[in-house]
Amino acid sequence: MKLKKGDNIIMIAGKDKGKKGKITKAIPTENKVVVEGINMMKKHQRPRKSGEKGSVINMAMPVHASNAKKLN
Repeated sequence: MKLKKGDNIIMIAGKDKGKKGKITKAIPTENKVVVEGINMMKKHQRPRKSGEKGSVINMAMPVHASNAKKLN
């Protein structure tokens, strides 16, 4: 895998095609990368303490490295 953490990339396929971002995490065993602001999903989080409300948070999910192209 030629991509690594900290690289700037552009998405060349998928729902976020054309978007640019920075790699925050690389998963070489699965050939996937996590890019900030790309492939965002909503996660419902349970309340941790009693009296606290649950919330919905946005998370960047992994995308396959073949869908990302490194920028110079």
